[in-house]
Amino acid sequence: MSIHEQRAKAVGELIGRVRAIETREGVTRDSLEKIKHELIGLASRAELFPPTHFGNLPGRPGTIYHLAEDPDGRFALYGSAGAPGKAQPPHNHTTWASIAGVYGDERNVFYERVDRGEAPGEGKLKRTHELTIQRGNACAMLPGDFHTIEVTGESESLHLHLYGKTLEDLPDRVTFPSSTGGKVARFMAKPEIYSPRIAPRDLRVLIADSAAPGGELAILDVREEGVHARGHLFLAASAPLSRLELRIARLVPRLATRVVLVDEDERLAQRAAALLRRLGYRNLDVLAGGIAGWKAAGYEIYSGMHVPSKAFGEHVEHHDGTPRIAAAELKAKLDAGENLVVLDSRPMNEYRVMNIPGALDCPGAELVYRVHQAAPDPKTLVVVNCAGRTRSIIGAQSLINAGIPNKVVALKNGTMGWHLAGLELEHGQSRAAQIPSETSLEKAIEAAAKVARRFGIRKVSLSELKALQDDRTTYLFDVRSPEEYAAGHLPGSVSAPGGQLVQATDTFCAVHGARIALVDDNGVRATMTASWLLQLGWTEVLVVEGAAFDSKAFEFPPRAPSCPVLSPRELEKKDAMVLDFGTSLQYRAGHVPGAAFAIRSRLAGHVGAFETRAVVCTSPDGVLARYAAADLAALLGREVHALEGGTDAWRAAGLPMESGETRMLEPPEDVYYKPYDHKAQIEAAMQDYLQWEVALLEQIRRDPDCRFREFPAQ
Repeated sequence: MSIHEQRAKAVGELIGRVRAIETREGVTRDSLEKIKHELIGLASRAELFPPTHFGNLPGRPGTIYHLAEDPDGRFALYGSAGAPGKAQPPHNHTTWASIAGVYGDERNVFYERVDRGEAPGEGKLKRTHELTIQRGNACAMLPGDFHTIEVTGESESLHLHLYGKTLEDLPDRVTFPSSTGGKVARFMAKPEIYSPRIAPRDLRVLIADSAAPGGELAILDVREEGVHARGHLFLAASAPLSRLELRIARLVPRLATRVVLVDEDERLAQRAAALLRRLGYRNLDVLAGGIAGWKAAGYEIYSGMHVPSKAFGEHVEHHDGTPRIAAAELKAKLDAGENLVVLDSRPMNEYRVMNIPGALDCPGAELVYRVHQAAPDPKTLVVVNCAGRTRSIIGAQSLINAGIPNKVVALKNGTMGWHLAGLELEHGQSRAAQIPSETSLEKAIEAAAKVARRFGIRKVSLSELKALQDDRTTYLFDVRSPEEYAAGHLPGSVSAPGGQLVQATDTFCAVHGARIALVDDNGVRATMTASWLLQLGWTEVLVVEGAAFDSKAFEFPPRAPSCPVLSPRELEKKDAMVLDFGTSLQYRAGHVPGAAFAIRSRLAGHVGAFETRAVVCTSPDGVLARYAAADLAALLGREVHALEGGTDAWRAAGLPMESGETRMLEPPEDVYYKPYDHKAQIEAAMQDYLQWEVALLEQIRRDPDCRFREFPAQ
């Protein structure tokens, strides 16, 4: 068991005992004595609170770390690190409190307030006693008690502070300027609170533990997606702070999940931790030293996006020997009119951008479902392609694993390989493989059953799945097409088309060690998706049978803080600075004339430019704009508007649009740019991308965090 798990267990047990004491005996001097002794017991286990996790941050007199807190803000525990000389004047807490020493010395002087409000705004204190809190002792205070603290000695200190209520919700605390009293002032209504730090080697232990039954871990990279793509941990999911509220409930649905936050230098990660605490997440750590610390420890750093899925594609091709065909050879067969069909395994929106001439769109999980309709003749060659390599390989191997009678090959390097070979692509097409007839569906179900037997895929009813809803994260994904999901789906399910779920697993589920349940209408697409997730390393993947698709409510509907809004027509008439918080690609494609591209998490760096102007925030649907408007209003101390309905509403109103990177407050690193998103040197970007995919195979061989599984062939 890692030190983090030991600490979490010990803290949880302490809070349980303290809660029982308060419930049984109330808040009295006697009950606080018992609480104090419980806290001493935890603080005496200094090995659970190493300086690497709880050290005072450089340049600060003290640092407060969050350790525990009930969902309602009760029973809040903190680690308070301090440098010699750190001191606080006389103050109360308005809730009960106890302090115990882990290491170092903290001198406390205690007072009672003796005035009765004779002089408004002033008070008098009387000293009662003092205690230097070290390892092995503690103090306890009632809500009205006052004390001072001072870190003495020559070394830094760490003390555990336990309160009846969170420090972030004590608005009535007061302080006095001296030990005798004086004018009353409010005291630290909302102190800056940090999450504990975790060393790279300790995170490595957590990663290993997450592979064991019951182990769960989410590693979230809170930098912008484009920055994440320059270098990140193998198992880190991209969850930019600028959009975190919109994504976190889907990525990490269970509030008790252990979450490790990663960034460049810990500052952005600590901001993300504070946000997640406000949303109810409590089991949070920040990677010490960020990405640089991980690299300095000698661990692998990966560039690119969706690395586990992309590396898995290379692993499958190498392990299974997936056959492939070069672009020139396929072109010759097409020109000769040979009996073949090209199935493009990407979603329709990607297919429309560019496709092999004559190809049919048939996204990954649809291949086994539709192939018998698309290629009823067993002599028809089936060619599977995508933009690059992964979905071509996984798609072709899906058909081979399903045992279809046709010869199946993957198009080497997909549409990029076709383009680099100097061949023409089609654009703007919408051809799709047809849904299967009754006969074709029977063949698909039979093929999927063969796959289910090979990979030991477990099927459950909806009632059985509900019985499993314990203290473990359970994702419920509908792997049908988005259109089918919108027409009706199982309540509580999330749309995750099977091919994309395998292709970019980290965008759907960030909790390693979680349970994944898949649902469709006849089991074919769910079974094929389950087979790949099991091979990717997910250990419990279930197929749900007998689901009723009677809901049209989308899960995790967008929510945003309230803020003043302007309609598109009102904005048209207003002299204001417009900030666009859509992606840089969306901004480039079209934005409100005069709007500037901005990144929400970096607003503080531009406050000077906004001080004297009216500001209006927008985003495609207006949701993220409301978050940005609230952030900016807090920074500026004045009202900031959002565009009602966002840029989509502006466009729908028939108002003019502007395109291009016209006003960029930040570099376009908020999202990952695919090779064909670039405006120049597209072919070089394609070559680099394909070489990157192939090179992943060698890199994962060095990395124990890669946990792909192999199953015997039937």
